[in-house]
Amino acid sequence: MDISKRIALLSATLFFPLFASAQESQGIDDKINEWFMPIATAWEGLVLTTVPIAGSNIPIVLILLVVGATFFTVYFSFVNIVKFPLAINVVRGKYDDLEGASEVDTHALVHIEDGDIIGTLKDEGHHGEVSHFQALATAVSGTVGLGNIAGVAVAIAIGGPGATFWMIVCGLLGMSSKFVECTLGVKYRDVDENGVVYGGPMYYLSKGLKERGMAGFGKVLAIIFAVMCVGASFGGGNAFQSNQAAAQIQTLFGIEGGASGVVIGIVLAIVVAVVIIGGIKRIANVTGKVVPFMAGIYVLACLVIIFANFSLVDDALIMIFTQAFTPAAGFGGLIGVVIVGFQRAAFSNEAGAGSAAIAHSAVKTKFPASEGIVALLEPFIDTVVICTMTALVIIFFNGADVQGDVFAYADVQNQKVLIDGVRVGGVDLTSMAFNSVIPGFSYVLTIAIVLFAFSTMISWSYYGLQSWKYLFGRGKGADLAYKIIFLIFVVIGAAISLDAVIKFSDAMILALVFPNMIGLLFLFPRVKEEMNRYMTAIKGMVTG
Repeated sequence: MDISKRIALLSATLFFPLFASAQESQGIDDKINEWFMPIATAWEGLVLTTVPIAGSNIPIVLILLVVGATFFTVYFSFVNIVKFPLAINVVRGKYDDLEGASEVDTHALVHIEDGDIIGTLKDEGHHGEVSHFQALATAVSGTVGLGNIAGVAVAIAIGGPGATFWMIVCGLLGMSSKFVECTLGVKYRDVDENGVVYGGPMYYLSKGLKERGMAGFGKVLAIIFAVMCVGASFGGGNAFQSNQAAAQIQTLFGIEGGASGVVIGIVLAIVVAVVIIGGIKRIANVTGKVVPFMAGIYVLACLVIIFANFSLVDDALIMIFTQAFTPAAGFGGLIGVVIVGFQRAAFSNEAGAGSAAIAHSAVKTKFPASEGIVALLEPFIDTVVICTMTALVIIFFNGADVQGDVFAYADVQNQKVLIDGVRVGGVDLTSMAFNSVIPGFSYVLTIAIVLFAFSTMISWSYYGLQSWKYLFGRGKGADLAYKIIFLIFVVIGAAISLDAVIKFSDAMILALVFPNMIGLLFLFPRVKEEMNRYMTAIKGMVTG
């Protein structure tokens, strides 16, 4: 029996009892939530440990994230802005000939300490499994998801419109972090005898720090990252996605409570199982088609609403800017809004977390910096463009004429806004905003949301699986075990509350920042070398 049939059989064996019990017990969703909430709360408290600064308690992880991203932006001479046109050209394939060119002067491109044998450098272009565009699409599908729809609504519910400004700032800075980590991901990847690529922070932390004489330290960081990444794949990359997809389906069809979350989760899990069996090539093929389609639908709808309220755009942007520095009273003041904005942006684009480096490591290239440059597009697409569009749509809906203090922050603890006496949060708030301008769009949005959730889950299944293999080996048994557990969390996520899943998901993804960013701060000189090498190759191609 081949591996796909085994997974299908085990999935059916696993989920049939759950489905049967879901039919018998109307309280199974509540029971799952009661069991999961204490775990989520405890984990969130640990990861988001704070330190007092200027009278405010700021999470240590956000300090590390922001300081690191700012440092990389300055050190690499604002690579996030200066190299943006180059990133577009690389994705377009302008320099594809360079990737496979055998006539490139390798003596000018390689440093002896890089560990490359000059005579074999030309063969490295054959390493990898996917194109620049496919790697970007896979990574974008892991970041452009419900964090852009529900996450923005949560940010505005807690921190007001001003939180959007800090999300944008975090996105711009995160472009530099993404460049660094994805360059390292390609540089230190493993390629087995069958051409299968294994990469990500696990490998550049262990290999890179070993080169610097810190083998033990690097190994510890790599193991910590791998463990946290497996957890993040179950949380933000999975449970949050299925939770909000289920919430939208339940709202659209008027389904309340009971066992509906479990049933929806089972259906999602089965569909996800069909794709993740195929590995990175199938995932890349699917995301390469799904991501442009779903992003196109969503962006087009946003533009329709923005142009319908075009006369209010300047007022909304002014509100976003002014409330970023003079936030509404009672919500933690300036520092509180900054924290909310950065935390939601970090969850949305994952820059500094290192997760996307796993997908980018599979690219076909012999110049690691080429993929690092491509990767810096992710936070821009994800946060600067899509999150900002979502924020404008919500502000138009919730603020009417966007004048003054128009937001009713009724339930900060549960991350909801008061709309006509009803507490609304997450994806439901965004859905109501779209429906207010495009009647019936909630049906189309439901499809987009399910596609967002689906693409994010399959991308994160790859991230988690790569980490799982690093910890437990590359055998088929290890693969099967991970995939079954991953599918279980699809069901759990669909059944538990938004508050519980947000706590767990945020904490899991942000936990990745600790080992990853520490490693980046040791290894960034290697990125500089690779950047110089790639730019030299481009100049040689142009002048040649």
